[in-house]
Amino acid sequence: MFNVVVNIFKIPDLRNKILFTLALLVIYRIGFHISNPCFDNNAIKAQVQNRDTDSPLGRAADMMNMFTGGTLSKSSLFGLGIMPYITASIILMLLGEVIPALRKLRQEGQSGHKKIQEYTRYLTVLICIVQALMYMRMLGGTDFVYTGMHGRAIIFGVIGMTAGTLFLMWLGEQIDEYGIGNGISLIIMAGILARMPWAVRQLINEMDFTVTAAAGKIGPAQVGFLIAAFVTVVAGAILITQGQRRIPIQQAKQMRGRRMYGGQRHYLPLRVNHGGVMPIIFASSFMLFPPLLISQLRHIPAFRDSAIINTIEGAFRPGSAYTYNVLYMLLIFLFAYFWTTVQFQPKEMAKNLRDSGSFIPGLRPGRRTAEYLETVMTRITYFGASFLAMIAIIPTLIMVLLHIDWIVASFLGGTGLLIVVSVSLDLVQKIEANLLMRSYEGFSSSGRIKGAYG
Repeated sequence: MFNVVVNIFKIPDLRNKILFTLALLVIYRIGFHISNPCFDNNAIKAQVQNRDTDSPLGRAADMMNMFTGGTLSKSSLFGLGIMPYITASIILMLLGEVIPALRKLRQEGQSGHKKIQEYTRYLTVLICIVQALMYMRMLGGTDFVYTGMHGRAIIFGVIGMTAGTLFLMWLGEQIDEYGIGNGISLIIMAGILARMPWAVRQLINEMDFTVTAAAGKIGPAQVGFLIAAFVTVVAGAILITQGQRRIPIQQAKQMRGRRMYGGQRHYLPLRVNHGGVMPIIFASSFMLFPPLLISQLRHIPAFRDSAIINTIEGAFRPGSAYTYNVLYMLLIFLFAYFWTTVQFQPKEMAKNLRDSGSFIPGLRPGRRTAEYLETVMTRITYFGASFLAMIAIIPTLIMVLLHIDWIVASFLGGTGLLIVVSVSLDLVQKIEANLLMRSYEGFSSSGRIKGAYG
């Protein structure tokens, strides 16, 4: 491993890309500490520490903290993180399936891609303004704003947080163009990793290995289980991220002059977890809406003491025994198949195979090939969605069974850990590709990382 690190810094181009990427990530973390004017961050921090983490608003804030690197604990310029840009990208991606004009732009190649990127930036600004107004409304109390600056706090806050998200979007594009690539994902991963030391420190503070340990403390058995769960989740995340179903492809033989070309056999890799972490993110966001809606109904006198509302509210609490977890897993399955349907186009793939003179042995090109690819992807998506569902409920199980804070459990398993593993694997593959291209040894002595390139 040490030789690999030395080889990385022997290549000027690769070394400059990595250093450039690290420099921009450092700028991102520095910007995290730049506060919006007119807000009292000490009061905000005290309020965040004393909030009810099991409440709907508390759980929504914890999820935002995980993806933004803890910026909700202060009124930061990067308070919204990069999530508005990702939301805008997903919205336009989904609209491209139902709006013919966007679908046509997507098929126009590089020019169409630039136009869609322009629309994505405009939509990002709109989403930033809406989310910043909601955030300013949440912090609009007199306890968080300096005296006589309420109006200016909202204006400066909306402008500053919108500009902060646009700056992060620009940083991600610079990493894609001049750095190691995958800039947006690296920014998300940097935000998650920035909170992990805090989660580990919080876990250490709650440990007590003495015989007279107080109730609620974490003992040796619980620590051992957490370590085993952490290792299992990391290994499983690597396995499911790299997992592929390889479809054999035969290239037709062609006579050109007096020589015969083609006839080679290769593989078409289909990812087991085609949707990545998007199904978990969609399902988590969707599960936040019913509790938030119920919390608003509480303000209506007719629903304030309703037994039905109390039952529904208890069922949708993350600590509930079955209802929350079952609905959560069903939504993950639903969004996994939905995302695969949007992203995976078997008809286009079958058409491209036919046009290139390739075919799947035993299947006729065209409709029969498309049906086969769709059937295979449907089956392997079931296993990918099952793994995502198990990963997603691990923090809740740890919280309920071991009585550990959900914020700590969410960083030792679940969505955050899955994102870190997926982005890290992609980063390692990009570095390894640069090393092998220049005849250097990669991270594995036996060759490329298995499953990285099909």
